[in-house]
Amino acid sequence: MSSIAVYLFLLVGILSIPAVLDNVYGHGLGGDVAPPIDFGGDSVTVSTKLNPSDITVGEINSANMEVRFYNADTNETFEKVTYRIEVWRSGDLLARNLFYDDDGELNIEVRPVLNCTEPKLWKCTTYGGSEHVSAPGALYVFGNGRPLITGPIFDKGGLYNIRVDVEGATSPKTIVAQALSYDTFVSVAQEQPFSIQTASASVPVVVKTYYDEVDNFNYDPADDSITFDMPFDWSPDYIQYVSVVHEELQFPKTFTPYSEDKQFKGYVDGVEVEQRVLLIDPYSYEDKNVVHFLVSGQELQRINDVLGQQHQQSKMMEFKLVPHSGVSKNTFQSSLVDIKTLEQVGTVVNVSWDSQYGAGDEIPFEITFFDDNQNLIKDVRYAYYLIDPNENIILEKGTNPDDPNGLGIFSPEGIDYQTISLPTADIYRLDIRVLGTGINYDPTYAGIASVIIDIGPSGILKPDAGATQSDVGDTKPDATTKPATDDAKLSQPETISIPGWVKSNAAWWAEGGIDDASFAKGIEFMIKNGIISIPPTEAQTNKDAAIPDWVKSNAAWWAEGQISDDDFVRGLQHLIANGIIAI
Repeated sequence: MSSIAVYLFLLVGILSIPAVLDNVYGHGLGGDVAPPIDFGGDSVTVSTKLNPSDITVGEINSANMEVRFYNADTNETFEKVTYRIEVWRSGDLLARNLFYDDDGELNIEVRPVLNCTEPKLWKCTTYGGSEHVSAPGALYVFGNGRPLITGPIFDKGGLYNIRVDVEGATSPKTIVAQALSYDTFVSVAQEQPFSIQTASASVPVVVKTYYDEVDNFNYDPADDSITFDMPFDWSPDYIQYVSVVHEELQFPKTFTPYSEDKQFKGYVDGVEVEQRVLLIDPYSYEDKNVVHFLVSGQELQRINDVLGQQHQQSKMMEFKLVPHSGVSKNTFQSSLVDIKTLEQVGTVVNVSWDSQYGAGDEIPFEITFFDDNQNLIKDVRYAYYLIDPNENIILEKGTNPDDPNGLGIFSPEGIDYQTISLPTADIYRLDIRVLGTGINYDPTYAGIASVIIDIGPSGILKPDAGATQSDVGDTKPDATTKPATDDAKLSQPETISIPGWVKSNAAWWAEGGIDDASFAKGIEFMIKNGIISIPPTEAQTNKDAAIPDWVKSNAAWWAEGQISDDDFVRGLQHLIANGIIAI
């Protein structure tokens, strides 16, 4: 499959995303999409979304809850909708009322009330709004206002079940005659403070739980491991609906066993979890490192399978975190550009990997997304393509609609791990495409970037290698044991390397879809950042010079495959030599 075909396929995939948004968010996050229901030949569903999406108990006095009823195939929102909304937590009803909304996108203000003493919590809940004339009993607010729920909602951390019955709706095609029922789930975080007693100090630790209160926190100085547990229903009928269980541990950066240069092993009920479950975040706080447990529903089912039927009766989940070893990272950073205009989109991607890994190893690559202020971008959907030195795509992920990650790999915290095995020691390219963020695939940070992966021989001691660790370390070239620098991004300058997707831009420019200045600026950016590698060229400064017609003709022929990369690069070298592109 050619690079251009891949990106065209992705573009089509983005346009059809609403058709497969089933359970995009789920347990542990700030929104959810219910499984669609077939109704009159249409696939219809409900989404719920909180704003702010990451609510921590005690930090807000008001939140917005958005409920939307829409066609999952066309993304069309149904109008004039009557909703019955129920809010539950741990089997307790917290709120129940009818609401009406003209455009079908219902927004409700929720104000938490603390310390409700009623045995039935819903008795502490009050509502604000006017009754709509065409929907008796349904609360409605004219204009841009919102109906109001004030009660014991989001006053405690944990999983909240938002049940939605659509009792009436009209659109050009549909009249709902009987209620359509949906269950969605959102989580609210609660911070619980603990301390670790070492030989010299008491170290404060915070567990931020998005699921339920944790207990039995324990630190073992023998191996610096931490354990804690939490109520959880392991029955298969329940965990089939669980998208993710999220626990977050915060440590002072000065606490050496949990510093950012460590690797960790994680266990749930004694079963070691896969690498993607543990996310290490040294970026969000100046003074704290964060370790996330993000246990997916698929991983929960695997743990159940490993431990057998008796485990399915358990009502408790035990977590264990163990520092494993130090990490010497190779890191490559690249800015994303819009695939059509080549303008930067304000997204930066970091790709890091442990330098001891090499050809033939299962290498855990850390992929991290930042905005232009170096803040983590949350709730990212992305895809990637691994390309060998001969421009062949040898691995792609996040592009196949038949795959669970078919419309993007989901990275809720903006940090992800992908385990990739590279066949030989060589220089590879990893093209990373951000599809969007959030339930609706917001395109604010969408774009594409290329990073260079320079892989040497493995430095890991194999079980039958018959060598010491120091012997193995001596066999690894120095180039693979230090972080990539700006110079490394332009390694092997005598070679020509151009991502296939640049041909689309060249074709648009040749056809007049991109002006000369934008094309020159985009090419300049890609050369500076190592996305395009060309032989060194003596340059002058002359920004007022015009791009010759023959260069544009070359671009068109190159995009059509009529001339080689070498011929196209001669045109780029001309632009550099005449100061039209500055590098």
